[in-house]
Amino acid sequence: MKAFLAACTMAGFMQPALAGNDCKGTIYLTFDTGSQSQAEFIAKTLREQHIKATFFLANEKTVNGDYSLDPAWAPYWRSLVQDGHAFGTHTFDHVYAVRDLADGHIQVKPQFGAQAGKLLDWSPQQYCEEMQRVDQRFQQLTGHHIDHYWRAPGGKLTPNLQKAGQACGYAHVGWPPAGFSGDELPSEKWSNPVLLKRALDHLKDGDIFMAHLGIWSRKQAWMPENLIPLISGLKQKGYCFATLREHPQYR
Repeated sequence: MKAFLAACTMAGFMQPALAGNDCKGTIYLTFDTGSQSQAEFIAKTLREQHIKATFFLANEKTVNGDYSLDPAWAPYWRSLVQDGHAFGTHTFDHVYAVRDLADGHIQVKPQFGAQAGKLLDWSPQQYCEEMQRVDQRFQQLTGHHIDHYWRAPGGKLTPNLQKAGQACGYAHVGWPPAGFSGDELPSEKWSNPVLLKRALDHLKDGDIFMAHLGIWSRKQAWMPENLIPLISGLKQKGYCFATLREHPQYR
């Protein structure tokens, strides 16, 4: 890894971000929690590149055997707050929407927590409380609130779910096709070079890019091989980076 980062530095990958007036466009990097296997690498890379991003948090099981919103992760989240990143809720137990039900209710399936794997009938208020649990825990860990953004696990957004989020005061954040990193796809079919080229070829001004802080299923991790070359390639095209606080749709 040290040799790889050294090579990136020599190749010019570690140049500072462009000044605002020099930007030809802005890309919004976002990261969802996951296995957290790449969490430290991502934080370090963003710090070295002088880039601010937006993180969507759920209490997911990590490679350390704990969970991403356990007290052990408090120093990590505090460091990201100090670096000026933005934060949104990904639902505390990474709750997937299954389908809409009557009276505005939603059938959901939590991935973690006491109800993990169960199909549940939730009201909009119950879903709101689930989103707010992330803010409550984040405040306990960092002393700061999250921003009023949320992302549905799996990106699955139903009409009832969208209304529930809006009623709760959270703006849902999706991503365009070009913004999908592909870090969840099988590496046997989607190699890192292919995914990197796809992103660099298709990302455009205003696009939201989505990746995870670590994925269990992919054999060849998307990070760390692709993150620095992606940033470098976008900088070379004249793009700058910002959090969703600066996005026209969310600021």
